[in-house]
Amino acid sequence: MGLFALSDLHLSFFKEKPMDIFGDNWENHWQKIKDNWERTISDNDTVIIAGDISWGCGLDEATPDLEFVNNLKGRKIILQGNHDYWWNSVSKVRKAFPNMTFIKNDFTTYENYAICGSRGWLCPNDISFTEYDEKLYNREVIRVRLSLDSAVKSGYKDNIIIALHYPPMNEKREYSEFMKIIDEYNIKNVIYGHLHGKETLKNVLDGEYNGVRYNFTSADYIDFCPVKIL
Repeated sequence: MGLFALSDLHLSFFKEKPMDIFGDNWENHWQKIKDNWERTISDNDTVIIAGDISWGCGLDEATPDLEFVNNLKGRKIILQGNHDYWWNSVSKVRKAFPNMTFIKNDFTTYENYAICGSRGWLCPNDISFTEYDEKLYNREVIRVRLSLDSAVKSGYKDNIIIALHYPPMNEKREYSEFMKIIDEYNIKNVIYGHLHGKETLKNVLDGEYNGVRYNFTSADYIDFCPVKIL
């Protein structure tokens, strides 16, 4: 049994949505995901998918993409990304796909670990950060705390993994409320995605930083193959 992660699948079986603006490697990327997944993941493994699963604007449009993920091997733990517009109601999503785990203001478990997290958002002083972003940023900080507090109340204090869609810091790696939370709850393992493109991917944080292991799992960065976390 292993814990893996892969984010930013950007599937679009309902309506074609080319991703090659981010590079030629995105051509037929769904097939790469399927082939790599089948080679890497067993029925006993668990995969965290940290957002941007489907381009569908509603659950009906996203259903072919979610069925694709559902039919892959292993257990799937899913968080929302900024492009997951189909995720209007977590209760409806859970009802439609009961075999997958969707995190929203709560947590789930993998062996003796608690898996927490939320979508996250752009952090202050990011080059694109606006007044509108500040509201969403503050809301996501609350949601991350709700997720973590639910795990702590259930007895998890040390073995907690946070999964976010957005990076928990801006491109300058300045201290954010997400970083404060990571320190406060003594988190040692963080999973995130969201970023794409060769120029952007050159500067991502992937590895040890201030005693925390950051796992950058955008599909194009890890060659569309789930990476092992534990």
